[in-house]
Amino acid sequence: MIAAYQRISRADGDLGKDGKDKSNSIENQKELIQRYITCKESLQNVPVMDFVDDGYTGSNFDRPGFQKMMDGVRNGKIDTIIVKDLSRFGRIISAWVSTWSRFFLCWG
Repeated sequence: MIAAYQRISRADGDLGKDGKDKSNSIENQKELIQRYITCKESLQNVPVMDFVDDGYTGSNFDRPGFQKMMDGVRNGKIDTIIVKDLSRFGRIISAWVSTWSRFFLCWG
């Protein structure tokens, strides 16, 4: 399964303005990820699950969508994560490298 992960911090988004329940950036990220999957023949028939953290900082991993996605990685249901860019995954490189090492490099 593919995890399509989208994140934006509250400071950067328009969540809650004019009654919106999702920011424009989340929708833009989702569209970019979907276009990427459509262009890659090897991904076109793979199930996709969206994980969204709208209004959460990228400076840590205490985000409900991120944690649920990583649970899927741990239990073997998710084998691919696609993000618009690495800053959506996490902003602090040391935390990102630690997570990468813990979850992905150990699986060879």
